[in-house]
Amino acid sequence: MASFMGLFPYNMAGPLNFNHHNNYKYQIGNHRNSALFSCIDHNLTQHMLSCKRQSCSTTTITCSAANKPSPSTEVSSTAKIRSEVLSPFRSVRMFFYLAFIASGALGGLIATTRLIAALANPSRVAEVPEILKGLGIDIGAAAIFAFLYYRENKAKNVQLARLSREENLSNLKLRVDEKKIISVSSLRGVARLVICAGPAPFILESFKLSEPFTQSLLDRGVLVVPFASNGNLPSFEFDEGEEMKELTTKRKRLWQLAPIYVSEWSNWLDEQKKLAGVSPESPVYLSLRMDGRVRGSGVGYPPWNAFVAQLPPAKGMWSGLLDGMDGRVL
Repeated sequence: MASFMGLFPYNMAGPLNFNHHNNYKYQIGNHRNSALFSCIDHNLTQHMLSCKRQSCSTTTITCSAANKPSPSTEVSSTAKIRSEVLSPFRSVRMFFYLAFIASGALGGLIATTRLIAALANPSRVAEVPEILKGLGIDIGAAAIFAFLYYRENKAKNVQLARLSREENLSNLKLRVDEKKIISVSSLRGVARLVICAGPAPFILESFKLSEPFTQSLLDRGVLVVPFASNGNLPSFEFDEGEEMKELTTKRKRLWQLAPIYVSEWSNWLDEQKKLAGVSPESPVYLSLRMDGRVRGSGVGYPPWNAFVAQLPPAKGMWSGLLDGMDGRVL
């Protein structure tokens, strides 16, 4: 992440026609009035996630989680190793830059002492132009290599920050069903996640807009993670009629994931918005590559039609071969 890039509107290809039926019988969470989940984090600090569900026609899911310790701002060893793998010769270049800076500085110091001695001795005045020339070369070389080192170090810090954010994202938790909790990293090589973050109406409208593209999104390994910034996840209503049974099953699969440890998700998203200069209240989306790295993001509704057009199928003859064709990393 990554920062929010490509904050331009995507136009859907033609008007969308949603055929919603009135016979909605299934609502997420209406099978249990209340549930209490107890989870223990990596620091053995017990946290409780209480979800209150109501079975009325306007069912809402209210999730609250005790604050967990904020992840360390220090760059982990894993991120440093990944940085070395992605840029194997950076350390070598930086070493030589420092060596050339030291050499130029030492040469400049020697030339300066010679210049002082030549200026103090009238008999050596003829040597001054040659000494100045050498001093200029030493200063210029030291300045050039100092600039190259600064640029390389800046690129390294940017890469480490991005890898650190990706690592924090991979450690966030998702609920697949009532009995299974996984981390985002568990879906690497399996699914391309699309995170929809915003108030409940934004989540619900994103849910409706994705309906015409359900099959195409699943074919491309897309799974949606809805994150309600106001803490109230809307109830997703599915048509349980016989003629819509197959589509309903696919819709449930596309929207089956739910974030837990809400405070950690909120902190991570707030950091991305801050880095991108996006208002904390703005609804946003992030799309991840098959390898779990952020490939795209923006303000507003996810461009489902663009995902279908850009992403390769997750299965078939191109499976695996095109996993790296998800798009460039942000």
